[in-house]
Amino acid sequence: MKASTFVYPWDVNGDPEAAARIAGLGVRQATLAAAYHSTRALTPRHPCHRIVTAEHAAVLYPTSPTDERWAGRELRPYAAGDWAPGDAFGTACAELTGAGLEVHTWVVLAHNSRMGAEHPDTSVVNAYGDRYPWAPCIAQPATRTYLVDLAVEAAVRPGAAGTELESLGWYGLQHLHAHDKTGGVPLGDAGMYLMALCFCGTCREGYGEQGVDPDELAAAVRTALEPLWRGAPDDGGWAGVEKLLGDGLAAATRAWRDETARTLQEAAVRAVRAAAPEGFQILLHADPVTYHVGANPGVDPEHILSVADGVVVPCADGPSLLTPFAGVRDDAVIAANFPVVQGMGGSPGTLAADVARAREHGATEVRLYHAGLASDGDLEAIRSALAGL
Repeated sequence: MKASTFVYPWDVNGDPEAAARIAGLGVRQATLAAAYHSTRALTPRHPCHRIVTAEHAAVLYPTSPTDERWAGRELRPYAAGDWAPGDAFGTACAELTGAGLEVHTWVVLAHNSRMGAEHPDTSVVNAYGDRYPWAPCIAQPATRTYLVDLAVEAAVRPGAAGTELESLGWYGLQHLHAHDKTGGVPLGDAGMYLMALCFCGTCREGYGEQGVDPDELAAAVRTALEPLWRGAPDDGGWAGVEKLLGDGLAAATRAWRDETARTLQEAAVRAVRAAAPEGFQILLHADPVTYHVGANPGVDPEHILSVADGVVVPCADGPSLLTPFAGVRDDAVIAANFPVVQGMGGSPGTLAADVARAREHGATEVRLYHAGLASDGDLEAIRSALAGL
């Protein structure tokens, strides 16, 4: 079973031992960040630093506002600062391929706090009028064009044999913002969906196209959430959304949001495929629960596997999310994504057993999050597990 690990350029660049160490884990592929959101990352073995602070979402290769693709456009990628100078992706890619690894790009799309801060009108707006600056609204035409073009540019980098597109869909409240303090009320699945509903101008028009007055919908969402703020239990699942909001309004929101996400995913994959060489693999980070939002946005398994070459599926809570994708298409990649950093809640010691269960649920490949962040003990557990595959 083919295994890949996620890697940042700053894990590799400046560390002459990094590429060989990653290859020595027993993985065949490195999924290397080419466009990434703001983060603070540990680099426990790097000879020059221990903490890298990526201050804002950026592309990790050279870019300029005068580039032909972006000239004169308000929405365009941000260049990285000193955390990923120059062609950070290209340098790391060369090191990793030199160590015998196949490199695929890792591209984060609809997750960009700086864009939300500088262009607030692009952000998701909830039913209370609060903006989510980390979450671009994927319904807005200019944002959709930006995301498709960014997908093409960041995915098809020299030296890459494929790409994995993350956050290609709706984002909601779940993003962990700086010094996050939103856990005081335990919103469940249904509450999180209602808090993810966008009421920007474009989405208001979209609800109107579904025969729903957006002001009445926003009021209904606020009313539906009120019991949860007072501590009532969230019944969870789509049935919980229908109970809180009512069947008709719930269905109208799904009709608008599902079509918006599907068409964006189709456009991005189509554009990447047109720009990529033959055989270039295109995977999406995805969740089979279609109304879910976030880094692994909800998709319809049959639809997305008719568009992309496969999916990367979160398996931190077990392999069950793999099952809906299994058997849809014989040649599809179904990659089970496991956290393997013990200090971040991963379980590298059970990786062999986890992979075996994932295979039973239809996994064809494995993704490991994340070689650069892992301790030496985590890496040794990964080596041991992969040796037995």
